[in-house]
Amino acid sequence: MAKYDFAFKLAVVKAYINGEGGYVSLAKRFNIASDRTVAVWVKAYNAFGEKALERKFQNKTYSVQFKLNVLDYKLRTGKSYQDVAINFDISEPSLIANWYRLWSQDGVDGLSKPKGRPSMSKKNHNKENKKLTREEELERENELLRVENAYLKKLRALGIDIQSRLRKQNHESSRNSERNSD
Repeated sequence: MAKYDFAFKLAVVKAYINGEGGYVSLAKRFNIASDRTVAVWVKAYNAFGEKALERKFQNKTYSVQFKLNVLDYKLRTGKSYQDVAINFDISEPSLIANWYRLWSQDGVDGLSKPKGRPSMSKKNHNKENKKLTREEELERENELLRVENAYLKKLRALGIDIQSRLRKQNHESSRNSERNSD
């Protein structure tokens, strides 16, 4: 999707308002891929003025309850995403479509999930500094043994003879230590 700057959008909307053409003819005249884009700009301009055509660089966050209210209104009225966005003073109708998709897939939990990657914390997350209880130490050791066991099972499944390999490594390391002592 192409990004259009504020001046370009305003020129297209002003051309429509001045009666220089309809959505389709203005889309062709200004080389815009879809006449629907022109219609969205005109509706947004009529609802919010010039600020609706400006690019937003700061993300606004909405509460889960607000999102549910917007979706409830959309489902009850059957209005378009654009009309619902105008009614709730939301600059991007696609936000509502995304909320609807998340709500349909995951329910209310989908609306409450934070977007993007979690921020990097300045705290030191080194768990070795924390003294583990005896029970936690045993659980950790148990988990490490499970991982080791799974690894050995994989090696056996691949046809690798672990015992002969270990004997061979021990034999080589003892020979190397004898050479180093001479």
